[in-house]
Amino acid sequence: MKEKTQTKTGGSIWKGLGGEKEDIQEKPIRLVDVPKEKKEVKRVYNQLSGIYNEILDEMKQVVAGQEKVIEQILIAIFTKNHALLEGFPGLGKTLIVSTLSGIMDLDFKRIQCTPDLMPSDITGTYVVEERDGRKIFKFEKGPVFTNILLADEINRATPKTQSALLEAMQERQVSVGTSTYPLDKPFFVLATQNPIEMEGTYPLPEAQVDRFLLKILVDYPRIEDEDRIVNLYTGEIVPKTSRVMSKEKLLAIQELTRKLPIANDVKGYALSIVTKTRPKGDGTAKKYLDYGASPRATIGLVLAAKARALIAGRNYVSKEDIDEMAYPVLRHRLILNFESERKGITTNEVIEKILKEV
Repeated sequence: MKEKTQTKTGGSIWKGLGGEKEDIQEKPIRLVDVPKEKKEVKRVYNQLSGIYNEILDEMKQVVAGQEKVIEQILIAIFTKNHALLEGFPGLGKTLIVSTLSGIMDLDFKRIQCTPDLMPSDITGTYVVEERDGRKIFKFEKGPVFTNILLADEINRATPKTQSALLEAMQERQVSVGTSTYPLDKPFFVLATQNPIEMEGTYPLPEAQVDRFLLKILVDYPRIEDEDRIVNLYTGEIVPKTSRVMSKEKLLAIQELTRKLPIANDVKGYALSIVTKTRPKGDGTAKKYLDYGASPRATIGLVLAAKARALIAGRNYVSKEDIDEMAYPVLRHRLILNFESERKGITTNEVIEKILKEV
């Protein structure tokens, strides 16, 4: 049997994949020695930069600009986590999510959150069905049984309905009555909210906000992007996209993300940033914050940095990855004090000051 070989591009990322830990670029990996499921993970690793560029190219068919928003949504997905998108109406938040689900060949459902939305409208409910002359209860699954769930304007739902998503987001399961139903893999909640309209809204409790890995800010497009948006949606041709990633490839990327090595000094840097957000002693946190980030933020920061490194085609995490991901990971986990509110200090500005302190 003829052996296939390929050049090794990373060190300890291959540990546990059937190869041994070696110096970079030393000798080829013998794919015939690697179990079949691990071979797929290695192939996906080599293709990852190309896959990411293909996704961006397809997104450009429908969405103009917003490359950073798309990258951060993919980072959340690659780390098996959820994301909260915040931006003004009409900036394409819903369009980005629905288009991405089609490109990745994932089942997609949308919930339009309103004050009259009930928890059973999300999770599902039991219905009475007649079978062989007998009446039985059958569980009718709700929209949460999908791969990507878009909770549009999530802050318009009541706290009772918002809490129906908590178990699904954390445990990937739904409990109804005495039964528990597992959700499909992969499963992500991508929620949107409008920051300017507060009438008839219910701000998310801190416990639920903390379940989102990233809070992604969607800003106005650049003028050249807006010009392209006008051309795309005022012409005769309706923009379309094609599928470029299978569910199996996505699961392999999620496995790769967790296997990516991180140096102890870089991990220590991430730990220092998160601990600096806790208002103890002197410093920026004591001056501007009531509460800082929990260990969940540290886990999220390291995972997000790993995913960003993979997307960039690197097999190691750099301090630049940590700095870049600190903003979306921390901005919804820091509670500003009265002094910050009075002076109009934002969480982004506090994070910037903390990064300079570390």
